[in-house]
Amino acid sequence: IIGESSLIQNLKSKIEKMARARVPTILITGESGTGKELIARRIHRIMNEECPGCTPFIAVNCTALPEHLLESELFGYEKGAFTDAKTEKKGIFELAIGGTILLDEIGDMKLNLQGKLLRVLEERTIRRIGGQKEIPIDLTVIATTNRDLTAALDRGEFRVDLFYRLNTFSLHVPPLRERGE
Repeated sequence: IIGESSLIQNLKSKIEKMARARVPTILITGESGTGKELIARRIHRIMNEECPGCTPFIAVNCTALPEHLLESELFGYEKGAFTDAKTEKKGIFELAIGGTILLDEIGDMKLNLQGKLLRVLEERTIRRIGGQKEIPIDLTVIATTNRDLTAALDRGEFRVDLFYRLNTFSLHVPPLRERGE
């Protein structure tokens, strides 16, 4: 993260504080191209600097996968849960245990999945599709968005309870035009 502006110095200080405090859930907002994923990776590196590379960092683009695939990718599934489920599969949350999951473009996630994500953040457990048992997860969840989530709340496109769960610890990345230094 390069830059000399006071905005960037302030951002770097907040990144350091959140990472050192091992904040479990972080929301990073900012326009496209401002470096939100770079910041998420920096937070992960600081949190895990005693053993670099020992913990997973898994990024998921919430807009890249169709809704029905996103759920099975995030939570995994048990053998026989649906027609093509010939074996069990760990989901991304389970694979990221001990590390960090980046939910990129969380503002585009469909409402029904937002409810399931809220439960994960509150309970810190997941259940695979077709599964019977809760699997505890110990990881950091970083969500990013370039959307104005408060406007999405007003339009009913984003869950209020999920917004407040994510927005407990947040960082706003200023646009490049405001930090030319």
